[in-house]
Amino acid sequence: MPALVDRFGRTHTYLRISVTDRCNFRCLYCMPEEGMQFMDQEKLLTYPQILEVAGAAARLGIRKFRITGGEPLVRPGLEQLIAGLAELPGVKDISLTTNGLLLAPQARKLKDTGLHRVNISLDTLDAARFRFIARRGDLTRVLEGVEAAAEAGLQPIKLNCVLLKGVNEDEIGRFLKLSVDQPLHIRFIEYMPIGHDDENWRSHYLPLSRVLEEAEKLGYAVEQAQAPTGSGPSEDYKIAGAAGTFGLIHPVSNHFCQNCNRLRLTADGNIKPCLYWVDELNVRPALGSQEALEALFRRAMDIKPENHEMAALLAGEAQSHVPTERRMSQIGG
Repeated sequence: MPALVDRFGRTHTYLRISVTDRCNFRCLYCMPEEGMQFMDQEKLLTYPQILEVAGAAARLGIRKFRITGGEPLVRPGLEQLIAGLAELPGVKDISLTTNGLLLAPQARKLKDTGLHRVNISLDTLDAARFRFIARRGDLTRVLEGVEAAAEAGLQPIKLNCVLLKGVNEDEIGRFLKLSVDQPLHIRFIEYMPIGHDDENWRSHYLPLSRVLEEAEKLGYAVEQAQAPTGSGPSEDYKIAGAAGTFGLIHPVSNHFCQNCNRLRLTADGNIKPCLYWVDELNVRPALGSQEALEALFRRAMDIKPENHEMAALLAGEAQSHVPTERRMSQIGG
């Protein structure tokens, strides 16, 4: 079976699967605090439908799946989907992105059914600031989720920190120290304007060159590091003598589109070739036909743009395509 190769020669081996747009947080960079309209539950793909789409993807060379949301752990029975993905021929890696609030009691079960590793969103190590950024939840429970993931053997554990100018940039040093003291992999991520080009994004956007500047200021000897499993677009570094690593994911200031190997399946059943642009392909008419599903994935290769042009947006320049109006939680991070 031919691999999924787009017009620019990029081979796609990775599918991110959103199982819900709902979330138990309201992070200030992701959605409004009140008034968010969520999908009716009957509009979500069922787990058997997701597995049907994933099976077609696997036959076309997809070897890596990541389960996302919204917050995926708010959807009951997630272990059923993980077990089904683990049974697909050729699948090598199944991971989960979560805010960690519900992870502690589920970590062992998820591992036992086939989950390999987790990325846990953690934008601050300060309890009061956590409530300011997430507008919900409890930092203690998230940290318990990190511990439970380690005890269950979900490795490597990556902590995703979205840096926000004027909000948490003063904690860069604390996160770097965390990578020194514990075998954790910190991922600093630039704030992206997904679904909302507004002043909140422009005022809080911070290029990740700030992280290396802070490391130098603190006197750390930094060297490039071997990427842990599933590192994706991260530029990985290690502080001399550290137990873990840190990485920079900077889609705006230094976009990584030239190496993109991923597609997305939204919770309501659309293949997105690119996170940023509006283009989507609905899978529902193709359900029941593996040939039709495979044709949709090949169509995604035909329409995928070369890059997302977020840097042009920041600079106030014209863009060549139409940006999505969906927020990150509605697409799948």
